Amino acid sequence: MELIKNKIKVIAFGMVAEKMQTAELQLEGIPSTDVLRGYLYQQYPGLEGIKFGIAINKKLTSGNQIIPHEAEIALLPPFSGG
Repeated sequence: MELIKNKIKVIAFGMVAEKMQTAELQLEGIPSTDVLRGYLYQQYPGLEGIKFGIAINKKLTSGNQIIPHEAEIALLPPFSGG
């Protein structure tokens, strides 16, 4: 049986994309949002001071969530509005 690595597409917006100096990543082997955050903080230390939301397949998450295979992940900067 072949082990399938979890392939995901990560799209960053606003100041998150600026800190990462890229707007899009393709990643493998990231099973959850907590693991994703850890990876991003390690690869892009400038993100540690920023609060940002994570959406999986266009649905905003809270807490640690499992990331499904071939999910599209959006990294959303803080926003205000009314």
